[in-house]
Amino acid sequence: MTDRIECYYENILTERGFLPIGPNGTFNSCGQTFALSKELGEGYYWIYSEANLFDIKIHDFSFHEDYFFECMLPECMSISYYQSIAGHELSPYRRINANCIKTYLGGRSPYKAVMHKRMPIKSVGIEILPAYYIHYLKEKYPEDYINPYDAFCSLDETSHFPEMLLLLNQAAEYRGNGISAKLFYEAKVNEAVSLVVERFHKQGSGQIHLFHNDKEQIKNVTAYIKDHAAFSLTLDQLSKIACMGHTKLKRCFKQVNGCTITEYIQQTRIGQAEYLLSNTELSIAQISQTVGYSNASRFAELFQRNVGILPGEYRRIMS
Repeated sequence: MTDRIECYYENILTERGFLPIGPNGTFNSCGQTFALSKELGEGYYWIYSEANLFDIKIHDFSFHEDYFFECMLPECMSISYYQSIAGHELSPYRRINANCIKTYLGGRSPYKAVMHKRMPIKSVGIEILPAYYIHYLKEKYPEDYINPYDAFCSLDETSHFPEMLLLLNQAAEYRGNGISAKLFYEAKVNEAVSLVVERFHKQGSGQIHLFHNDKEQIKNVTAYIKDHAAFSLTLDQLSKIACMGHTKLKRCFKQVNGCTITEYIQQTRIGQAEYLLSNTELSIAQISQTVGYSNASRFAELFQRNVGILPGEYRRIMS
């Protein structure tokens, strides 16, 4: 485990203000804990790594100011659950949502993101390296081997994967050591890959060929939603703008944007609400109405689902 941390993560984390510390009782002592410099924020980054095969990582920190993060991550497949976060990925640009399972494929291009100030970043994830998903699996299951890369690509982001949520929470809460920890974490990685591949086979790739005109029409619909998110938007209305039938529009939109139309509208509204909570004195009920929700309780429920905390707590943190 030490080689993996020393060769990569210790360097990249210390460059960004995280310093290695001894076990502090917050996380499993068989991993390495890093504490964020008090000049930048507060909290911890924990990692357990096994023989260049996989990492288990836990984030529990916040920054005093908006933090721009850019890094060329190693070639890997990762899957994470975000309990609480507020920020945006920049390439491509999209909101980072809480209460969802998200995959990321490293080694292709630098990862760029902005994390919003004072917001708790709480997540747990598994990072799987090529030595595992190309070599280890192929050697262990030579007759049945398939590369799980396409399955991870297809998942992208979802709020409907309860089996994976349970698995990641179990990994975060585990406190065993020695051989029991090695067996436990390896079993969880195997189970995670199994769940992603099984989901991929059940659902199919879901990909359709998009012609250039289709992509342009989806861009038009996306821009229209951004400008009119606070209004009532119907599928009939959006289908007319896209010049597509309902089914094709929904499939094309999800393929281009990585989420459903409803999820995109919610994310856009919640993003607007974050700005209003941070920069105005409007009441939560007024903000709810402004971004498109007539029911303040429903707004609070969706805000917590997307950000990880209630609107009132978000305003308190930002004030």
